Amino acid sequence: MQQLSIRKMRSSLVQLDHLLEDAGELVLTRHGKAIARILPIRRQKKRPSHADLRRCMPCLDTVSAALIRRDRDER
Repeated sequence: MQQLSIRKMRSSLVQLDHLLEDAGELVLTRHGKAIARILPIRRQKKRPSHADLRRCMPCLDTVSAALIRRDRDER
């Protein structure tokens, strides 16, 4: 975390992305009091494919048609 005054932030606006990369978080101050926090955007996690999801799911011993039929009969 790095603290920057508004005056310093305005002068180093061109390098703001590099400052954020180095510090990870910037706190903007006015007259020594924190007024804002700048955080990097987190990258979105890659969504798993359907094949990956199917691999993670346990295999059922009973086919789904039989489970649906049983559920309807119980109603």
